[in-house]
Amino acid sequence: MNFVKIINQISLEMQNGLPGEYVQIKMSPSLRNLVFSKDRYSVACNASVLILLYPNNNEPYSVFILRHKYNGPHSEQICLPGGKSNNKEDIIETALRETREELGIETKTIKVIGCLTSLHIPVSNITVFPVVAYLNKRPDFKPNKKEVKELIEIRVEDLLLSKNIKTKILEINEQKITVPYYLAQEFHIWGATAMILSEFLEIFKKLILNG
Repeated sequence: MNFVKIINQISLEMQNGLPGEYVQIKMSPSLRNLVFSKDRYSVACNASVLILLYPNNNEPYSVFILRHKYNGPHSEQICLPGGKSNNKEDIIETALRETREELGIETKTIKVIGCLTSLHIPVSNITVFPVVAYLNKRPDFKPNKKEVKELIEIRVEDLLLSKNIKTKILEINEQKITVPYYLAQEFHIWGATAMILSEFLEIFKKLILNG
């Protein structure tokens, strides 16, 4: 299946309705729904992330970011490009601006397909709005070294392989939790990023099954 056809079909699937929270929860850490109160949701900050698709040998790839170690809840995690919104931006503008700042790519040629289901991240009290978009060729990445420790390019279809969908046990705040994750090369994609991916991959899986 060629790249252009896949993009067109993703667009149609998203217009027909999103899989939603039910699919996100499949990749949710066991701790998520136990210790955080929904009372905090009303004061959450908004943020956007970008699932950027582009062709490599006519197959869809996407890019992820390994964050630096810092004193915060998402230290050294694998994330999608993105960040917090400001009052002057809408969801899409935020996703594109953050992608430009973090990856050093020109975003004027990025074509937006649509948005996935928003997701609240309790540990940082942020509501994330995922945006799906594409480029017709691989971008010339010039990552911001202050924000990006490493770029990780992944063939999207590899994330559907059963051998790359795993679980592990982590200890957070002296409590052991079960964490589903996607194995991407040697990296583990878990938490909110995995939950966002779960919904996107549910859409992408339909295209693969239907040829």
